[in-house]
Amino acid sequence: MPIVLSGDWNGSKRGHVFKFLRSQGFESTYDTAHQYTDADAHKWVSHRNHRGDICGVDFIWLCNPNKSRKPLKTSWCEAVFGILRLRKASMAENDAFAFLKGDGRGDFITSSAICEALQQVNLIGHPRGLGFQETRDLWIQADADANGVLDYKEFKNRILGLTASEDKESLNGSREESKRGTQDALGFNVKNAVLYPREAEKGIWPEDYTLSDHAPLSVVLSPERMWCCKS
Repeated sequence: MPIVLSGDWNGSKRGHVFKFLRSQGFESTYDTAHQYTDADAHKWVSHRNHRGDICGVDFIWLCNPNKSRKPLKTSWCEAVFGILRLRKASMAENDAFAFLKGDGRGDFITSSAICEALQQVNLIGHPRGLGFQETRDLWIQADADANGVLDYKEFKNRILGLTASEDKESLNGSREESKRGTQDALGFNVKNAVLYPREAEKGIWPEDYTLSDHAPLSVVLSPERMWCCKS
């Protein structure tokens, strides 16, 4: 099934959220409709913040079935690790490793230390936080060799980002997947996308626009049949 995400994102095309969603196969429908690249961030705006700055931060995202995407559990775990990186973005690698290691002895991270770190950034410990099974899945994803601890190398590879060799394995996996065959699926084609007021499409915020500090984005999608890999 195609996936459409919309909302008040408050994150620019240079931000971590934008880059993460792109890595999962999502596309910015407005940029698709206008054939803009990531380098065209200055060509449109959608928000004027409390400092008076204008920026493009609102998106309607689309992910069609034929876009290469990692398994949902892998994608979800990467999102949680991404939140950890965002919350501690000002930290150097060594400091981030020390934060996750906590007060534990030895030069490694344990599952209990990860839980403490998640609690410090408010991802667990409240009714809407991560549950036991979700936290366990997160640890399994991080502890690739299943030895019960994360050393510094695993920390860099599994939490700070994938290594080049893992990217190559993922690519090879996608190729193997494509060899298994294709199936007919329903997706969406981006027909049009507009911002109001129209000056926002030129990167200009009109001084007489007082309806909101956001310029509403409207997108027209049409269903279409597409071929995608079947597992």
